Amino acid sequence: MALTKEGCHLLIEAESRESTLYYYEKRILDLIITIPLLIILAPLFLLISTLVCLDSSGPAFFNQTRVGTKRKTHGGKTIWEITNFTCYKFRTMVHDADSSLHQAYIKAFISNDTRGMTALQGGDTSTCKLVNDPRITRFGKLLRKTSLDELPQLANVIRGEMSLVGPRPDVPYSVELYKPWHFKRLSALPGLTGLWQTEGRSNVTFDNMVRMDIEYIRNQSILLDLKILLLTIPAVLSGQGAE
Repeated sequence: MALTKEGCHLLIEAESRESTLYYYEKRILDLIITIPLLIILAPLFLLISTLVCLDSSGPAFFNQTRVGTKRKTHGGKTIWEITNFTCYKFRTMVHDADSSLHQAYIKAFISNDTRGMTALQGGDTSTCKLVNDPRITRFGKLLRKTSLDELPQLANVIRGEMSLVGPRPDVPYSVELYKPWHFKRLSALPGLTGLWQTEGRSNVTFDNMVRMDIEYIRNQSILLDLKILLLTIPAVLSGQGAE
């Protein structure tokens, strides 16, 4: 993996030799699926927005800075430029929630500090997500359990900041803790779902999550994307590891 800087931009050499044709096919697939979905789900968006606001004070949507990438050609090679973008979600926490608890948990998770994770959870759990989070609202727990809180990211897909399938976009304070090999997972457009979500969800270590993302990137194809999209449906319906 080549990790270089161009001015203030961090560049990652592509982990796979994905063709330009695949890149554009993937974009067309995203739009063909996402545009009708947004139209069909408009009433559900309105219902969820109303229930979020009735459950707790604050806006219906939560906007958060996430780390994404942009595909470029650099010196005759495919390069992914790391860049930040605004990621959209339905709000599942109290308004203006303090992120210090999550930052502490992410630090323990990336370093595989199970003792620290257990202490922050308030007890041992089978999931690697922070589940005993006092910031989460009552309705927010349901949204997270069903993954409905992620639906507004369809707008990010339309904008070209995300794809339907790809590694999940991380928060900046998490990326700051990456080891050099972890950056390989950023050599693709971030996605709504991916190999990790269908095979492990939140029941895997951070390193194994990264390995799954890298496996996807190295083998990505339209057929694999369609397979992951289909496998996402039972994974979400089961609710396993989604808290």
